Amino acid sequence: MASANDMKAAEKTYGSFIGLIKWSVPVIAIITLIVVILIAN
Repeated sequence: MASANDMKAAEKTYGSFIGLIKWSVPVIAIITLIVVILIAN
């Protein structure tokens, strides 16, 4: 059984994971776009 402390830890981990995704997805998209443009040229 999960205790309240386990849930708090899980929510904190999930929150930091979502924050990381918010920043990493646009960065990866920009890098991918640059690579595609370089290959096209």
